Amino acid sequence: MKTFFFKKKQVNKEPLSFTQKIKKGLFFCVKWFLLLSIGSVLFFRFVPVPFTPLMVSRAITNVINGEDIIWSHTWVPIEKISPNLPRAVIASEDNLFLTHYGFDFTAIEKAMETNKKGRRILGGSTISQQTAKNVFLWQGRSYIRKGLEVYFTALIELFWSKERIMEVYLNSIEMGKGVYGAEAASRHWYRKPASKLTKNEAAGIAAILPNPRKYKASNSSAYINRRKAKIERLMNYVGPIKF
Repeated sequence: MKTFFFKKKQVNKEPLSFTQKIKKGLFFCVKWFLLLSIGSVLFFRFVPVPFTPLMVSRAITNVINGEDIIWSHTWVPIEKISPNLPRAVIASEDNLFLTHYGFDFTAIEKAMETNKKGRRILGGSTISQQTAKNVFLWQGRSYIRKGLEVYFTALIELFWSKERIMEVYLNSIEMGKGVYGAEAASRHWYRKPASKLTKNEAAGIAAILPNPRKYKASNSSAYINRRKAKIERLMNYVGPIKF
């Protein structure tokens, strides 16, 4: 009986050039970035966000400075947050939140024109942009971070509902020194759960969002009291929110 042996045909592959290696590496990085970024956005569509990069950054800064870590954060579903708070942040931060697709181009254009004159204005970023930045990105200003902010804003507008964006926003944004989210802020400033916030109290929290580590929502300065009164007036135009 004869035994036959078959030799595997040798295929000589030419080594990749430097340019081909670069292209292959870039393709690999882009593929995994897309998979991880889209996967994380889909994941947090259903799962509460336990912490944000800002929370971690603040805690590390406290350790470096030899200070106590201040970190107060309790996730609550949007049903347990007073409707006054979404109305207040829409009135103060993003009055077109319910109708835009993540970007307020009029506000962006206005901000760019003002920046050319050497001044700053508030309101260039929408609630969707702030949510994308808070949950998925680091703080700071650079073209790379801004580009990623645009990318993640588009993703959450695509995969999340407006109600989910607002829920994540209200649970993750900094609302005081070491205070994150509506529940922690409500208990810190007013000694009550977020579900019990009055119109005036919600306006107080919204009034300090431009700089929550500097201003106080209760026992506020004259400047914050003026902002609070303005936000309360604007809340009348927002009316009841239907997501």
